[in-house]
Amino acid sequence: MRHLLLALPFALLPVIAHAAEHHHHDHHDEHASLGSHEHGVAQLDAALEGTVLEIELRSPAINLLGFEHAANSAEDKRKVADTHAQLEQPDRLFGLSAEAGCRLDEARLESPLFAGKGHEHEHEHEHEQHDAGTHSDVHAHYRYDCSAPDALTGLDLQALFEAFPGTEKIQAQVIGPNGQQGKLLRAKQAQITF
Repeated sequence: MRHLLLALPFALLPVIAHAAEHHHHDHHDEHASLGSHEHGVAQLDAALEGTVLEIELRSPAINLLGFEHAANSAEDKRKVADTHAQLEQPDRLFGLSAEAGCRLDEARLESPLFAGKGHEHEHEHEHEQHDAGTHSDVHAHYRYDCSAPDALTGLDLQALFEAFPGTEKIQAQVIGPNGQQGKLLRAKQAQITF
């Protein structure tokens, strides 16, 4: 399954590039390559194979937290804890249909800003890089087991846009029973089908 998620960005690059060309009048340049750090834009890959659904979300930290620096103030630390807690409850973010019976088997959250969550070494390394001008990202990986995968027709990311208003666009790519597709999602068009 992991190989499917890794292949997604390359397999769908032409689809996303084509979509970006048709939205070039926005205030953010959408001609950036997949995986690049662009404020307001996140990437989501999803693969449904048999009963297993895997979802990966990659986003600049500023989209989710409102900042990218190490959390020093009490307010920043609270925001990091709140964001981490929201990302630990992906059922609320991805609009999975209850009929599909998807049960979360694994959730991994990675970011140097989650230093208090067992990522101290990554935080120190990122802090050094951040001082050199790089940006902080958040990477979330979820693995579900779905008892009725045929009932899972797609993802609805409306709740994710609402929870993290700094996220303006999501470059979504999915592989499912009907093949693969890519779509640029926004708060008003937040659904993608498998």
